[in-house]
Formats: sequence, C-alpha cells, structure tokens
Amino acid sequence: MLKQCESLFLFASPTLSRVLLIAATVGLSSTAYSAEYLSGIEWQEPTVVKPGETNSDPPSDAIVLFDGSNLDKWHNGENWIIKEGVAITGKGQIKTKQDFGDCQIHVEWSAPTPATGEGQGRGNNGVLIMDRYEVQILDSYQNKTYFDGQAGAIYKQNPPAVNAMRPPGEWNVYDIFFTAPRFDDDGKLQSPAIITVMHNGVLIQHHFELAGNTFYHAPPSYRAHGKAPLTLFEHGNAVRFRNIWIRDFEPAKGEQRREPAIREGDKLTPIKTNDEPLTK
Repeated sequence: MLKQCESLFLFASPTLSRVLLIAATVGLSSTAYSAEYLSGIEWQEPTVVKPGETNSDPPSDAIVLFDGSNLDKWHNGENWIIKEGVAITGKGQIKTKQDFGDCQIHVEWSAPTPATGEGQGRGNNGVLIMDRYEVQILDSYQNKTYFDGQAGAIYKQNPPAVNAMRPPGEWNVYDIFFTAPRFDDDGKLQSPAIITVMHNGVLIQHHFELAGNTFYHAPPSYRAHGKAPLTLFEHGNAVRFRNIWIRDFEPAKGEQRREPAIREGDKLTPIKTNDEPLTK
C-alpha cells in the first residue's frame, strides 16, 4: 500500500500527502493487528474503591488504626500518650486487636526532637508485621548505625536501597506492601513473605523475599502461622505517630474457562502453553 501511495505523494499537496500517509499507516496497523490473543480467563470485575483526598489519606476500604483521636483498635493503647492528634510512644508496645495477612500499610512517624543519643539509641521503634517481620523505624538522619538496622531496613536482613530520612521533628511516611508467607498443611514453607517499602515516596525495598522472622538475637527462620497483628514497638524513645491505616489486599480473581487462543475473524486457534491444569 505504501508503494501505491508513494506515486501519489509526488504530485499531491503537502496537506494531502499527510492525509495519504496517515491512511496508509492506519491500514497497515489494522492488518498487522487483525489477530487477537485471548487468555481464556474470565475475570471478575474489580471492586470500586474511592481513593483518599490525597495519597496519604485512607481510601474507602481502609481500616483506620489511628486517626488522631484514640488508640482503641490497639492492645495497650491506653498506655501511650495522645496529644494534638499525635500518638507518642509510651509504656510498652501496642498491638492491633485485629489480625492481618496480605496488606497495604500506611504509617506516618517522626523522630524525637531535639535529637538525643546515637546509633540504635536514637528514635528507635519499628513496624512489626504479623508479629514477626519488622520494618525498622530509627532516626537515621546523619546518624550512623549498622546498615541493616537503619530506618527502612528489613531488620537484620536487608538495608534500604537509599536513605530517604527527613530531619528529626519532620514527618516520615512509610507505605508498605506485604505478601504473607504460605505454608502447606504440614507447616512446610511454600513461598516466603515478600515486602515492598516506600519511604517518603522513595522506593527503598523492592519485592524483597524475607528469609524468615527478624529477630535481634537469632537468625531468621520460618514457623507456620496464620494471620497476625500489627505491632509498634517501645524502645524508650518518644517516637510520634499519626495517620495509620491498613488495607487487606486481595489480587484480581479470575477462572480459566478455556485454553488460550488466537482469534482471527471467526477463527479461534487454541494455544498449548503447558500441561498444567486450566485453573487460576
């Protein structure tokens, strides 16, 4: 078709030439994509979720764990201080009354000011997911410590890719995306926990596979468990918190109704991808 149009381009006006070129390109595109790949999966319609007014505000399906008013959704919340819409670390750790599995977590926190102490003794806390897997909270602004123990580290397993810490007194934001580990009926690990972390909008952990729990005194290991609470620590530092929410996460759902195929007009040609059962 382009060959046929070339002779016309020689005698046509610039405007007409452009029209002819576009027509030829569209014609080729239509021919090139006349075949369509069909996955054979029948997908469920995604649930409609209303986003927050800002990316920090909870969406409509979030469970708000702290909105500045009280810590009623936490065990031991009565022993922390709430002042001007901010929760200040008090006596003992707090733990959610509800258990969670795969989830999205939003936590805003601020290191004490003026900054005191050094290393692990400065603004230390942590987001402990499923009571086992910790994303470290620490004042890592111009404060050296071991790298797999600084702010944003998967404690004792993986440092953050970069240090995105704001100065003491300013607010830091963690957005955490967590996939729980899977175990078979005998308690054997089938797939590890996986975590992605954004710190102040900066990607610091990307699809990291945890080697197990994150203890200070022992190597990581897995022991079969189900859903479990979210915990905020208490290490003697008056770390402040605000705007904490969590979403249960469920992936898109679909069922493999037929084999994958290529459709050309009314013709459907099945594609054999593997010998696995047609389930999803």
